[in-house]
Amino acid sequence: MSPQLAGDDKSEYACTDCLRDWSHYSKNLDKNEYSFYFFSKTTTIWVSKQIGRQILAFIANKPEPQEDSMKVQEKKILPRMLCSAMATTLLCAAPLMAQADETCQSPYMAKITGQEDFVYIWTLGVEGLGDGQDKLVTVDVNPNSENYGKIVSTISVGGRNEAHHSGFTDDRKYLWAGGLDTSKLFLFDVASNPGKPRLHKVITDFVDKSGGVVGPHTTYALPGRIMITGLSNNKDHGGRSALVEYTNEGKYVATHWMPTDQNLQGAKKTGKYADGYNYDVRVLPRKNVMLTSSFTGWSNYMMDFGKMLQDKEAMKRFGNTVVLWDLHAKKPKKVFDVPGAPLEIRCAWQPNHNWCVTTTALTSKIWLIYEDDKGEWQAEAVADIGDPSKIPLPVDISISADDSRLWVNTFMDGKTRLFDMTDPHHPKQTYEKVIGRQVNMASSSWDGKRIYYTSSLLANWDKKGKDNEQFFKSYVWDGEKLVEQFSIDFNKEKLGRAHQMRFGAYSLYSAAKPMLQNAATATLAASSPTP
Repeated sequence: MSPQLAGDDKSEYACTDCLRDWSHYSKNLDKNEYSFYFFSKTTTIWVSKQIGRQILAFIANKPEPQEDSMKVQEKKILPRMLCSAMATTLLCAAPLMAQADETCQSPYMAKITGQEDFVYIWTLGVEGLGDGQDKLVTVDVNPNSENYGKIVSTISVGGRNEAHHSGFTDDRKYLWAGGLDTSKLFLFDVASNPGKPRLHKVITDFVDKSGGVVGPHTTYALPGRIMITGLSNNKDHGGRSALVEYTNEGKYVATHWMPTDQNLQGAKKTGKYADGYNYDVRVLPRKNVMLTSSFTGWSNYMMDFGKMLQDKEAMKRFGNTVVLWDLHAKKPKKVFDVPGAPLEIRCAWQPNHNWCVTTTALTSKIWLIYEDDKGEWQAEAVADIGDPSKIPLPVDISISADDSRLWVNTFMDGKTRLFDMTDPHHPKQTYEKVIGRQVNMASSSWDGKRIYYTSSLLANWDKKGKDNEQFFKSYVWDGEKLVEQFSIDFNKEKLGRAHQMRFGAYSLYSAAKPMLQNAATATLAASSPTP
């Protein structure tokens, strides 16, 4: 039986004759480019155009089962085909579920199954320090390497762009890194030589292509795409902004503006706010959910921190919302009140945990965004972080792969705090440690044994004088406490302000990869029905 049309005749099909293990698939059409998504109860999987077409042909032409043995055989064929087709990105020997190496990464990305070899640190340049330029710094973090704990590569990109966040494409070939001031995007090739990335492309027309979005922040992997959160706009440099979609190679696709009071775009406003602000983005593919948070615009994040704190009007220009989107349609559905600048979003990994968390920078709270018993999504403040009256300024967070722990960094006191998330509605702090005079980012390994920290928040927000420590630090979690392994002083090394970290590994780009791809094609060809 052929697939039957369901919905927009150019965008989506529903399978009326899928195998037992697969609920449906959709086919997205964009200028004759096809992306295929296969959905099960626990995950969404993307395959290439060639593989997708072969699977579609298999589903459309497979014979009707006449007996139990045929059903068993059919049930084996498609999962085996999918596992072969995606051998470079999924571990098909295990129960199918979303995975990633660093626990805050996109579930569409390949997983580092063992020890990471490198950490890539997107670093802000400092005038008069070294070459003064933004740069990608690569540190060897494999204890078995002769270069363990050492910088093995730096790539300067020319000038200072307010280097901030970075993220991989789903195939992990490119690392996209943005500049909040210049709105440039830098694409680094990390696949050719993971220990020595190279600058592949610089996108300089992000503002024009996007229709006025300024300040590319999160660069997040979707199937064959990068979703970028913008922090500002070129009209008033305030916080109203959008999501901007590109192909992995850097071709502009679409701009998705945030819902506002003036234009909710079909979303339901659940409280007082629909401010149109933006910051981070995360997805729960099994629930067709995408979430965005909200921060502030260019006029604030480029201002001196002390001056901004004294500016009453500036302090009003912070986001107070989290937006729930239809992931596949890219349409906003609900706007939640989450007052106090909700920043990083982290979503649960376990297949029955339908929730995500964020923290508010100005009100020092953990917020839970969750699906209730009726299938409706809600937002709830569930815990304080430190003493909110002292404004410790929660910044980055990192969730464990089993969803049981959440690391929360607070910039002002330089601490990292560990929360027990066994009951996500009632998190409990179980541990804390001072990492430095200031601390911002935290990145955990998938196995939860290693966690890395960096220091810089924003060039004009970092502390001054002796408190302006700039570092990359490596720790091991022994189950009770953090034990420092090594530290690199980015001021002493004349590198700049250490910000976002991403993991790299030789195992992602082994010589076996082409063989796996060829094997996938051969398996599909052998399994496809003969006309």
